Amino acid sequence: MKNKTILGISAFYHDSAAALIDNGVILAAAQEERFSRIKHDPAFPEQAIRFCLDQAGLSLQQVDAVVFYDKPFLTFDRLLETYLSFAPRGLSSFIRSMPIWLKEKLLLKPQLLKQLSALDNSEQLPRLLFTEHHQSHAASAFYPSPFQQAAVLCMDGVGEWATTSAWLGDGNKLTPLWQINFPHSLGLLYSAFTYFCGFKVNSGEYKLMGLAPYGKPVYQELIKEKLVDIKADGSFQLNLKYFDYCIGDKMTHKAFDQLFDGPPRVAESPITERELNLAASIQAVTEEIVLALANTIKQETGARYLCLAGGVALNCTANGKLAAAGIFDDVWVQPAAGDAGGAIGAALAAWHQYYDAPRTSDHKDGMAGTYLGPDYSSAEIKGFLDKHQIPYQPLDQQTLYTETARRLAEGNIIGWFQGRMEFGPRALGNRSILADPRKPEMQSKLNLKIKYRESFRPFAPSVLEEQADQYFHMSQPSPYMLISSPVKDTLRVAGSEQAMAEQNGLDKLSCQRSSIPAVTHIDYSARVQTVSKTSNPQYHQLLTCFEQLTGCATLINTSFNVRGEPIVCTPEDAWHCFIHTEMDYLLLGNFLLDKKDHTETPQPPQGFALD
Repeated sequence: MKNKTILGISAFYHDSAAALIDNGVILAAAQEERFSRIKHDPAFPEQAIRFCLDQAGLSLQQVDAVVFYDKPFLTFDRLLETYLSFAPRGLSSFIRSMPIWLKEKLLLKPQLLKQLSALDNSEQLPRLLFTEHHQSHAASAFYPSPFQQAAVLCMDGVGEWATTSAWLGDGNKLTPLWQINFPHSLGLLYSAFTYFCGFKVNSGEYKLMGLAPYGKPVYQELIKEKLVDIKADGSFQLNLKYFDYCIGDKMTHKAFDQLFDGPPRVAESPITERELNLAASIQAVTEEIVLALANTIKQETGARYLCLAGGVALNCTANGKLAAAGIFDDVWVQPAAGDAGGAIGAALAAWHQYYDAPRTSDHKDGMAGTYLGPDYSSAEIKGFLDKHQIPYQPLDQQTLYTETARRLAEGNIIGWFQGRMEFGPRALGNRSILADPRKPEMQSKLNLKIKYRESFRPFAPSVLEEQADQYFHMSQPSPYMLISSPVKDTLRVAGSEQAMAEQNGLDKLSCQRSSIPAVTHIDYSARVQTVSKTSNPQYHQLLTCFEQLTGCATLINTSFNVRGEPIVCTPEDAWHCFIHTEMDYLLLGNFLLDKKDHTETPQPPQGFALD
């Protein structure tokens, strides 16, 4: 069939994004937050769309179709039915939300057409299509995966009605099997505990997952007895008596407070043993449900492979348990599993389902390592540095790797800005902050001096793919940092388990656990990124040089940003982040910046007090 260029859009809830595909190949994708510098920006992704079009050298008129990742009328139907079900409770929430829906969201199609028209000042617009929310998640999971046939499991907060859905992908076909509907939601259950433990919903779930190993799952049975009824097949129902998200402004009801010994933790207040145990308990319940659902979909489909998407699929600990369980031969997780990835899914769903285009059979990962965002040439970087009279040292290609490896081995923290920006929530070696994982003090130093965030937050290791099995117990590669794996026993420090047992709560962090302590969580797990020479030759070369110099084939890799800000996009973003933190060096392409050449004093973000 004739080639078609399709623009996918996700917007107006959180993590707005745009993606452009041509003949089924993803050319470009980016979140709006990277350009607007507003974290989780929900706005119409104008700048992300402009980038995608510019990357392909196209105008909007040359695009064949624009696809939105959600059907607002179905969402409105769900809201109306929910409010009616709970009436007269929720009247104040109904009064606040309805004007927005009646004036804006129900008129989404003309709003989209108006905003698209403003991009090119043209009335000649491509065909506008809409996918269902979980359809876009499922398409983002299956179509870029390397599998010609696979089961697909989507789990999130809610999209229209669905909160959990199962699909079977076969060639270009994606067949829905079943779904669990709102208000029964695994994503909202996890977010309720995120809220109750004092973290922000839709961003603090990572913190709750990182906190879980510090606690004990003492509330696990209570959660299953009172909050969620889990069937043998993994399907579940929530006891809505304890939740307020259907009609209120909060996630939990007062009955939730009574069940868990008091009101929610106040944000930024000390974390107590209760929060540690709550995190451990809801993580255990989540893993139980995910594994049961995976077993069910395996029995129903007989598929050898599983694809995951939706916000719950960003829970790398649950993913690690699922991969290790061996239910499927391989598990592939969409790296932009949340709403941002819906832009890719919407475009691919239109290509394969609406236009009935076949999939290629090359068995490759279609996400291109997630390196789908903007890149900057040496001339552009040099122009920025010269314009602002910023001191730098140019390096040739080989010196770039050897000098960076040497400085890392000396204990320096380095901003690494190379190539195309990653799409999704993880930095994977192009917009990264790097450090030596062998240094015991590096986790606290990075959290408090660079990231300006809570000291308990774990860091992920990047490891040469060909040497990953020397460091971690892994059943498959993990290129997107979305699967946790145990650190090899041979790397563990003798007696560390006993030492941690003698410590309480967050004090366990002071115990050195392995020979790569800065990336070993207190349960001896690590959120691993395996780096292949094919997907990112530059980062692979840096890791190789570091291994040749130190004998260690891993590096700490954390996203190039500080707390509350999106990952950096431009050289200017990177320079500002470098200047306002205690990073030692910055590599902007082949240009080395030394902090000693700059006089600005690092300052933490407003409102964050260093411990």
